[in-house]
Amino acid sequence: MQIVRQGSRHILPGLLCALAVTACLGATAQAEAPAAKVLAWRVEPDAQPSHYAAVAPSETNLNVESVVLACERAGDRNVLQLQLYLTDDGPLLPRGATTADLKDQPRAEIAIDGRVFPVSLLFGDAYAVLADRQVEGFAALSDGFVDAMANGRRMILRLDLVAAQPGAADAFDGEAVVDLKAGGGSAAIEAVRRCASPATGRTVGLDR
Repeated sequence: MQIVRQGSRHILPGLLCALAVTACLGATAQAEAPAAKVLAWRVEPDAQPSHYAAVAPSETNLNVESVVLACERAGDRNVLQLQLYLTDDGPLLPRGATTADLKDQPRAEIAIDGRVFPVSLLFGDAYAVLADRQVEGFAALSDGFVDAMANGRRMILRLDLVAAQPGAADAFDGEAVVDLKAGGGSAAIEAVRRCASPATGRTVGLDR
């Protein structure tokens, strides 16, 4: 089995401060999910380049509070990831499902304006990660995927998290819709993209 690393969590405390309803009181927020929906894309304030851009899904049946394009440290370079922060302590679930309903090998795909990107779904302590590539063993997003985000209008995250009934085919049971243009989305995505290191090193597809 291939082990895929997710990178460091250097953006997490600042991101949670930016998304919280009340004032951030420091690093104690590190273990908490973002507390407020962001109705327009929000980038890391006073940072050049920005390490994250966050938005709330416009529609979802998942316990997802925020969808975050994040720049993470991966060895000696930076990579971009799509991270999902939850409304509760997890796990990531469709509405009405329980932990007992979860399947052993969840799967995911992302559609941007009808173009489908197969992605791998990974889990961290405080968020889930979606990525369509790995760079030197780290989960990452491809340039083509980020291009589609920056130029697209509507992104749909589709997740298959719940075990199918005996005899039934697997199906995507969770969905989150993201408006890529909401509140300057294209500019926010490009701001975070500048954080990523130049495309060097070996880039391969993730095992799914």
